[in-house]
Amino acid sequence: MAGKTPEIIEVDAEHLNEFMLRAKDSLANEDYELLDKIVLSYSGLVGTLQDNSISLRRLRKMLFGSSSEKTAAVTGEATGNNEAEATADSSEENTPADTVDELPKKKPKGHGRNGADAYEGAERIVVPHETLSHGDLCPDCLKGHVYKVALPGVLVRIVGQAPLHAKVYELEKHRCNLCNTVFTAEPPAGVGPEKYNFSAASMIALLKYGSGLPFNRLQGLQKNLGIPLPAATQWDVIHNASHKFTAVYEEFIRQGANGELLQNDDTSVRILEMMGKRAAKLADNPEWPTNKDGSRREGIYTSGVVSTRDGQQIALYFSGKKHAGENLMHVLMHRSQELPPPLQMCDALNRNLPGEFETIVANCLAHGRRKFVDVHESFPKECRHVLDTLAQVYKNDADAKQEQLSPEERLTWHQEKSQGLMADLHQWLKSRFETQVVEPNSELGYAINYMLHHWKKLTMFLKKAGAPLDNNLCERILKKAILHRKNAMFYKTQNGADVGDMYMSLIHTCELCGANPFEYLNDIQHHHAEAQRHPERWMPWNYKSAAQQAVSSG
Repeated sequence: MAGKTPEIIEVDAEHLNEFMLRAKDSLANEDYELLDKIVLSYSGLVGTLQDNSISLRRLRKMLFGSSSEKTAAVTGEATGNNEAEATADSSEENTPADTVDELPKKKPKGHGRNGADAYEGAERIVVPHETLSHGDLCPDCLKGHVYKVALPGVLVRIVGQAPLHAKVYELEKHRCNLCNTVFTAEPPAGVGPEKYNFSAASMIALLKYGSGLPFNRLQGLQKNLGIPLPAATQWDVIHNASHKFTAVYEEFIRQGANGELLQNDDTSVRILEMMGKRAAKLADNPEWPTNKDGSRREGIYTSGVVSTRDGQQIALYFSGKKHAGENLMHVLMHRSQELPPPLQMCDALNRNLPGEFETIVANCLAHGRRKFVDVHESFPKECRHVLDTLAQVYKNDADAKQEQLSPEERLTWHQEKSQGLMADLHQWLKSRFETQVVEPNSELGYAINYMLHHWKKLTMFLKKAGAPLDNNLCERILKKAILHRKNAMFYKTQNGADVGDMYMSLIHTCELCGANPFEYLNDIQHHHAEAQRHPERWMPWNYKSAAQQAVSSG
């Protein structure tokens, strides 16, 4: 009834999960997905309101979305600066940090069309000239001779088809009218005994774990295109294929552990068997993580770890009860003892640290920047000074990338151009408290305290070659897990989460390395025996030579 005050009720997580399970059996898929999103939004909002530390600005941003956090957008003043990217202090979004003038203007965008060379996965068909060959008499002047031009004319034609195409082979049969023996035609060469080709597993995995397309949506799409593919069958196909990637995935972890730089963070995930009444069955599991106070951990997370080694980047995903630091510890257990401690980039939360394993920790500078973005409306002059200083530092980093400097050259570059800026900023931040201009317990005081308390780790890029300014790269790979979470909602079991983590790691490592993930998954399956024997030869950056050798050897 209009104007009636709604009744406020309290529902614990267990009863809410039971309600959602009943709703799933009663509602259509589209209605259930909408209800699930509403319940998740309500639960998240209630949890946020219970957090006394949230500011009205942060709550407004969460409810109504966030605009750009470039300095010009925050301050409302046009600076004419070019922008370099920095990371927000959330796995959900990235915060741009500013640069200033003197960067060359970006080349204006073109018409948006792709040239023929961009279609690397297209079928190439050579069309010979219908009447002429190399050396023939010119049909126009009748004096010269024609020669083949190195660059052919090109036509690009794109057709639509189902993501998973099907072929039906109708094998002709003959029956003897006397003995009733049936003679059936042999299938064409290369058809194989399996209904689902290995490329089907690659495509399903790529759609679900690479593009966030849930099984039920692909099921609906395939049905509409006349090639039914039930959701349960999709899971069976990728699950049956998953064992072929195990050795390669373990090699990812081993090589990732030996990286010079490791970046980690986590985001939330839902695994149904660890929630509600299902979780009660696992209460006595000795491997169930506990909090510092000894209580059973309730949160469920997907951790992202990005390792940089010899110029190559490896993305790893781990979903379950463990925090990002505990999953990084699992990775570092495979690190060679002969190697020195690696650089680690993360935010300042203790749960990101890998326990007893030693790392050289650098903290994300963009997290510190965001503290000042959040309080700019209340303290515009002070915050503008911090934002402008960091903008110049990011501009210096963008210049170093443009010059393609080595890690050692980049370190020298920052020491020459950024060290003075950061030293002045450090002194300025301390002076706010020393002169009692800023109250330490205020919002601005909290932002300044954060920077001062973590200053050594926030400025590691001035001390160690290869230390990044922020955790932008890890934030980006976590967006892949967030995309899956938003579309597929949850994993049913830990086993399903483990399979998803493996496929995500393979697919997104290919993206980081510029490899074609569909071709990569196909080749691993096609030569899985060889990949299991020598997984180090089947990394996304070197597998093509291994595949060629496997084909040539028979």
